[in-house]
Amino acid sequence: MTLSRRKFLQSTIKSVILIGMGNALPAFMPDNFSLPDRKNVKLRFALASDGHFGEPKSEYAVLHRQMTDWLNAEAKGRGLDFVMINGDLFHNDPALLPGVKAAWDQLSVPYYVSHGNHDMTEEANWQSVWGTPFDHAFTKKDIGFITLNTADIKGVYTGPDLAKTQAFLDAYKDKQQVFVFMHITPVKWTKYGIDRPDIVELFSRQANLKAVFHGHDHDEDGMREKDGKYYFWDSHVAGTWGTAYKGYRVVEILKDGSVLTYQTDPSSAKQINNNRIR
Repeated sequence: MTLSRRKFLQSTIKSVILIGMGNALPAFMPDNFSLPDRKNVKLRFALASDGHFGEPKSEYAVLHRQMTDWLNAEAKGRGLDFVMINGDLFHNDPALLPGVKAAWDQLSVPYYVSHGNHDMTEEANWQSVWGTPFDHAFTKKDIGFITLNTADIKGVYTGPDLAKTQAFLDAYKDKQQVFVFMHITPVKWTKYGIDRPDIVELFSRQANLKAVFHGHDHDEDGMREKDGKYYFWDSHVAGTWGTAYKGYRVVEILKDGSVLTYQTDPSSAKQINNNRIR
């Protein structure tokens, strides 16, 4: 029997949370949840991370093709304005850069990248391949997106540059909303996170900052909250450890200003850890 879209969602959603006024409150339960009408979505994007292209004992080539197929299907279906590949694109050896670039070029929509701790190459080389420096920003429909570097070229966890972070946030202070992409979390919530209270303080003060998105922790696919700001993970594309599934996160920015985000497990056609931000 073929499930309707509504029944499919009812059977696969793990949790739904409405975030607003500095609090995370239950908004609606899976048995009455459905995606908003597409005409009410202002901007829609997906995040994937940690492909570790070239990692020994990993089926990285197959898994990259699998992920680009899934994301292209997402784009063909409900639509995607862009994809963010949030760090650890390749595994240590900069000679792998052309191969991973060719893999992600199979996407049918524009995509952006962030630098991860395993992306061990000089910034000039990185920019020659991807067209952006480690730290960069862009706008779409009066929404600001900031991409911050969190590691040096030897893989040492550093967290973002404070001055660059402040400059980007200042430049986008009048945008309708701001989102940050950074590979490593700035709070030691996870085994591989680091504490950067100076960065967290900047985020906490930025009134229009809606969410921060991470990779790095392959076994994380949920959300944390700090000072009324929300931090998300998206599982992993490949690699030799992490969640049992390979997945990606979808973010829908709605015309009313709220933000719906959910993590997907495409291999079993699931949506999990759904969150809505107002």
